Amino acid sequence: MPMRPNVPCGHPGCPRLVPYGKHYCEQHEVQHRGERPGAGRRGYDRKWQKARLSYLRQHPYCVCCMKEGKMVEATVVDHIRPHRGNHVLFWDKNNWQSLCKPCHDRKTWNEDANPEYRF
Repeated sequence: MPMRPNVPCGHPGCPRLVPYGKHYCEQHEVQHRGERPGAGRRGYDRKWQKARLSYLRQHPYCVCCMKEGKMVEATVVDHIRPHRGNHVLFWDKNNWQSLCKPCHDRKTWNEDANPEYRF
């Protein structure tokens, strides 16, 4: 069975080749350990896209803008409580809300800058 060829290291400007399936050479792997997985690996796959479109058809306006008396089309389905990889919370429709992109970015920025920890 033929083997796949080596691929370039994913670090910008690095000329080293690494085995297929690895992203970085040994020197740069340490620098990239904490990187976030891609959207598909975090659950935002085709199944999510279908559920998202269905939810946006049922709830077409931004919840935050409606509180201010504005009717703005929602483009993002937001998780009210961040799921942080919890699949039950991810798929709980009671934890979803429709937001426009600016409102979602504002909400997410505030949550990431000031995370709420519970013990």
